[in-house]
Parts: sequence; structure tokens; C-alpha cells
Amino acid sequence: MIIETLKILVLFFVGATLLLYLFQGRMIFFPQPTAPHNQTRYAGNEIRLRHGDVTLTGWFFNHGIGPGNPLVVYYGGNAEDVTLNFADLGHFNAQSFLFMNYRGYGGSDGRPSEKALLSDALFVIDYLLATEGIDPVHVVVMGRSLGSGVAVHVAANRKVGGVILVTPFDSLVNVARSHYPIFPVGLMLKHRFDSAALAPGITTPALFLTASNDQVVPVRFAKKLESVWAGPVTSVRVPDTDHNTIETSPVYWSAVNAYLASGRHP
Repeated sequence: MIIETLKILVLFFVGATLLLYLFQGRMIFFPQPTAPHNQTRYAGNEIRLRHGDVTLTGWFFNHGIGPGNPLVVYYGGNAEDVTLNFADLGHFNAQSFLFMNYRGYGGSDGRPSEKALLSDALFVIDYLLATEGIDPVHVVVMGRSLGSGVAVHVAANRKVGGVILVTPFDSLVNVARSHYPIFPVGLMLKHRFDSAALAPGITTPALFLTASNDQVVPVRFAKKLESVWAGPVTSVRVPDTDHNTIETSPVYWSAVNAYLASGRHP
């Protein structure tokens, strides 16, 4: 009886592991459509860029970019339509922004993956800086949750002026382990977003924003990333917020705007 029970448990474990491996993309990426009212209202700011065989859709707000007036390039979370941030534009002590929906999200073609998102991010920023004549030191990359991995990749490969990371993690492998401790996620995970491997080579000043009650990406993973970041780090824990409500606190916006105005980036 014990042997039969063990066989059933082993079969269940193997089956569950196989399902996690095969459907991991669907468990990581949750593409969202663009809100119709945002698409209409901000049609004049919409840009479409062809990268390989896909068209990427985004929104570019250029109100003067230079010293003291950075361009904030935003990378969203894994279930985020970036146009939802348009309601918060007035909270920023900045006027110029680039919001791009990942491939598969909003009006962007294709299917998301770590490799594709990182490649797209570098393509987009290179294209925009070249066509608009923007000095990269006047760019602040801002990534939220999954987007923190994209922002770190850009900062590791391009000399930007600043980095803002919202509910970031050291690697998606460690986050996955915390949610699925009995499974060998280190061997299974194809989309690793290993920011901690890149951080020792990044000297750009960074702002880390974490939520005090974050159950999705616990604060300890941000702390691990902070510990290996080569540049100066400002760390702010936003009280009484969680992974999805961090931006509702005045503390969050005070920290963002203090960083943008601090002179710790050109």
C-alpha cells in the first residue's frame, strides 16, 4: 500500500513538473489589451516600430529632453498594459516619457519571452535615441516587477543616466522558488531575468522602491539585488502597500521625484 501511494505521488510530481515546464510562459506573461480610451486620447503620441517580423506599439511624449529634463523609459509588469500609467503622468517631476508594450501586449505583435523582450528593449531605445538625437545620459530607465529585469538589462548594455526599479528581484528563478519550493525551477525555468548577474557591472545610480507587504516579490529579493549593485543605491520601502498598490502611496511619488531631481543622474 505504501509503495502504491509512493508511485502515485511520484507520478503526480512528475506530471505537475512537466506541466509547469510546458506552460511556464503562460504563467509568467499575461498580455493585456490597450485600454480603448487611452488609445484614442493619446493617438498623437503613438509610435509603431518594426523589429524583425513584429511591430511594437508604444507612446512617446517629448517635451524637451536634456540636463534636468530626463526621458523616463518605462517597462511594465507581467500583466500590465503600459497605457494605464498615463493617469499618473501628472505625478512625475518629469515631462518626457516612452512607454512601449511588450510584444504580445496591447497593440504589439508576437509572443513574449525573455529573449524577445530584452532584444526589443535595446532595439527600441537605440532607435529612439538615434532618430531623436537624445543623449543616453539624459535617459532614466524605470522598470516595475518583471520590467525591472528589462530595465536592468538595458542599464547593463547601454550607458543611461539613471535607473528606477519598482518591486524588483535578483532573479526570476529565486522568485519562482519561493512560490514553488518543491519543484526544480532552477532547471526548468527558461525565462530567468537574472538581474543579479548583471548588477555588479552597473555603476549607474539606482532607486529601489519596495512595498512593505509584497507577497508576490518579497522585499528580500530586492535586497539581494541591491547588495550586488555596483553604483550608488537609494532604497525606499513604501509602507502599507503591496505589490499592486505601491504607486498609490505619496511616499512612492516623493521618492521617485526626489530621485529625478537629485542630480544623481545627468
